Amino acid sequence: MRRRCDPSNRRLADLSHIKAGLPILLLVAYPMRPCAAAGAKQKAMKNQGKAPSSGVVVIVISDDLAVRNSLKFWLEIEGLTVRGYVSGADLLDAGDLARCDCCVVDQKISAMSGIDLIAQLRDRHFTAPAILIASHPSRSLREQAEKADILIVEKPLLGNGLLDKIRDVVGAHG
Repeated sequence: MRRRCDPSNRRLADLSHIKAGLPILLLVAYPMRPCAAAGAKQKAMKNQGKAPSSGVVVIVISDDLAVRNSLKFWLEIEGLTVRGYVSGADLLDAGDLARCDCCVVDQKISAMSGIDLIAQLRDRHFTAPAILIASHPSRSLREQAEKADILIVEKPLLGNGLLDKIRDVVGAHG
């Protein structure tokens, strides 16, 4: 007998021996042959959640893997193309600056500060806007960033503040 792809075609276990007052969550799974419609639905859902790329390329530099990966994941969901680097040295060695619309740099990265990295990028004629992310930026850091035309977004990154700044600077620069 062939099993049909019908939700009503399920076997239920006799659970009458379980005490009525005892809350239980029971998940029962048994192999079923997937029907063609379910296969088509699964295939269609593979691309769900993937936003079309807007063409905006953002470089994220942070030596914190969790920060780098979260920003990459979040910004890609928002439709941006993201390239991540552990350090400024990795970015400079990669020479991957030709196609970049915005650079997001963590102030506290190994070997050099984020603001120093942005200064080195400017020395290499990198003209894309840069955003510095920092926890409790000092007055001195704020003044340096203002002189260098660098926006600061404070950690923790709440809401869409960083995304809004990226869109603002890319729109103004483009």
